[in-house]
Amino acid sequence: MPHVLLIEDDTSVRDGMELVLRRHGYGVETAATGEEALVLLAGERGALVELAVLDLMLPGMDGFEVCRRIRARTAALPVIMLTARGDDRDIVAGLEAGADDYVVKPVTAPVLEARIRAALRRAEPSLRQGPDADVTDLAGLVIDRAGLTVTRNGTPVPLPPTELRLLLELSASPGRVFTREQLLASVWDHTFLGDSRLVDAAVGRLRAKIEEVPGRPRYVQTVRGFGYRFGPL
Repeated sequence: MPHVLLIEDDTSVRDGMELVLRRHGYGVETAATGEEALVLLAGERGALVELAVLDLMLPGMDGFEVCRRIRARTAALPVIMLTARGDDRDIVAGLEAGADDYVVKPVTAPVLEARIRAALRRAEPSLRQGPDADVTDLAGLVIDRAGLTVTRNGTPVPLPPTELRLLLELSASPGRVFTREQLLASVWDHTFLGDSRLVDAAVGRLRAKIEEVPGRPRYVQTVRGFGYRFGPL
């Protein structure tokens, strides 16, 4: 049974989402503040959590800082952020803080559950993409597709599931140009009204970790007017 942490200060919203998720077979932990959520994640119950649904507008520590602290602790936990306004600045800031996806409140139960399912699929370690070779060394960037690990110049690079899948997808076909829509479908599993900001933010986070000079990327390159490609190195 997948276990979800709901971080939401509005009692009625939190209770409604918890009821929906429990009806769909999820185990649910709840927190009304960011501080409470971080304490929970650091304790025994935190080991059960496989995904966090995080409201950005929290009392005390806001959702942006909570997301940054979650990412500082672990790259593996998927985070879906909730935003009440759908404000571009909030969405971009949340994605840059490390969120994997977002939904705008009020959110319907089918949309929330679909986004959670997609995020959990991205976190599954069993899916393997790309060439037959288990390990690819690309000018110092080593991608182990069997072990799902990445190193740069011998140093491990921990990547959240979304960024790892993005790297696997792009590096499997060096030189091929992927549109944002193609990446939304293959990496985020968004076959419905996907948002290209998800792709752009994930590319930015990925570049910050694997590129020596993120502003002059060798690996993940922009093809203006089209999308992204891997290489040439």
